[in-house]
Amino acid sequence: MLDLWYKNAVLYCLDVETYMDANGDGVGDFEGLTQQLAYLEGLGVTCIWLMPFHPTPNRDNGYDIMDYYNVDPRLGSLGDFVEFTRQAGDRGMRVIIDLVVNHTSVQHPWFQAACKDEQSKYRNFYVWSKEKPADAEDGIIFPGIQKSTWTYSEEAGEYYFHRFYDHQADLNIANPAVREEIYKIMGFWLQLGISGFRIDAAPFLIELKGIEAQADVTDPYVYLNEIRDFLSWRRGDAIVLAEANVAMDKVPDYFGDGDKMQMLFSFMVNQHAILALAQETAAPLVDGLKASPPIPAIGQWANFIRNHDELSLDKLSQEQRDEIIAKFAPDKEKTWIYDRGIRRRFPPMVNGDPRRIRLAYSLMMTLPGTPVLFYGEEIGMGDDLSLEERNPFRTPMQWTGEPNGGFSKAPADKLIRPVIDDEQFGYHHLNVIAQRRDPASLLNWMERAIRMRKECPEFGWGDWQIIDTGEPTIFAHRCQWRDGVVVAVHNLSSKPCTVTLQLKDDDSKHLIELLEDQSYDLLEDASREVHLEGYGYRWFRVSNQKV
Repeated sequence: MLDLWYKNAVLYCLDVETYMDANGDGVGDFEGLTQQLAYLEGLGVTCIWLMPFHPTPNRDNGYDIMDYYNVDPRLGSLGDFVEFTRQAGDRGMRVIIDLVVNHTSVQHPWFQAACKDEQSKYRNFYVWSKEKPADAEDGIIFPGIQKSTWTYSEEAGEYYFHRFYDHQADLNIANPAVREEIYKIMGFWLQLGISGFRIDAAPFLIELKGIEAQADVTDPYVYLNEIRDFLSWRRGDAIVLAEANVAMDKVPDYFGDGDKMQMLFSFMVNQHAILALAQETAAPLVDGLKASPPIPAIGQWANFIRNHDELSLDKLSQEQRDEIIAKFAPDKEKTWIYDRGIRRRFPPMVNGDPRRIRLAYSLMMTLPGTPVLFYGEEIGMGDDLSLEERNPFRTPMQWTGEPNGGFSKAPADKLIRPVIDDEQFGYHHLNVIAQRRDPASLLNWMERAIRMRKECPEFGWGDWQIIDTGEPTIFAHRCQWRDGVVVAVHNLSSKPCTVTLQLKDDDSKHLIELLEDQSYDLLEDASREVHLEGYGYRWFRVSNQKV
């Protein structure tokens, strides 16, 4: 029997180096993270997703890996990692890690060996060309930063392919030896107790650019089958969560018939949800949900408001992007990056308005799929636009009002990045301890919302349908799984509104308000008037009994 634990999970993404520093060197580490497991357990997290923690030159936030079989010495040792996973498991939390095998750092021993000796077995681990291809400027991922996808190596005497930065050489997925090495990497970390992987840049992992003649398949998606097969053989309950921001007609290629990726991030819904929040109308979110194709029964969408990358708006029209920028990131010169997204956390985008922040995360918790939080979202952390590229929202976690936000005892100039210290989002007043002491804080609200989300498996498992209320600012939907039915209603507008919910498909007689602990009788025509304040939200369970 399959263990589909991810269907009703709550994922929490964090970067070890910015979470908690135990040894006072200014860099977060596994010992510090392990000390905070009680906090994550109390928040309600069921699965921790770790961003890369391997040895790295750290030119791309750890996504430029030098050794797949070890821990960056700044963050601790393999022993510290195993102790972390053990204690997380004891607290009922699984761990998944980033699988970054589209490319390696050019400082990886494989690439160094490939450059030094054309006869080395590692030469064919990468993608080479004697001449610079004519399309070397096509498909650049980081416009304004990256100049080409092919760079000349003096030592190798050839050009190497890199879909991303020139210090990240692409691996040759068509080489069976590379695929065998990927499986060894997966097996190594599975043996140390993790529950799966988030595949970084999945579409680029399986592309055959520059290696078409070497490819032993006509359909590169078969490589995803191989990854899933290996995973299932080694650990039946392990998952693969793919980062695949692709067109909707390509989504079935990643899920397959349930034999490829179990989870994909829902970029389409995320972008349309942000548009709906900007317009204060439900139609864009409805469109985003309807545009997403059906997925296999064991498949799942991963929903998020913000992640560790820019807020990509590539699925929207130019007019829609401009509308979001005007509402949420008007200083485009500072906030816009790579010609596709916003480099801000969500709270600064809405000027810290607690009503709009709660509305957004209430939406995320109740949309069909599994919610994913990025560290600091639970307290409404801000960003630092003075930092380069995507670093503004990758600042240290704010634990207390003490120096460095309680993240580290190192001198401030030794920190991996500065702690946010502004009037609105600074650590002096926005931190975990302060919010724990405030019953009305976002942290206490988030803990309750997460607990209630876990008590409503219908949102993760169930079939969903939109409820038409006749009011354009209201997004209402119903989820049903087995004998359970839950309903969520969200007012995307600042204006209060009263709507009538039509629930004629349900035989039950009562609506149980889940976040307010009240019961409402349904009327004889199976309808109920529901009032929502501006930016208000309500979750209901449809029941035969008053509670």
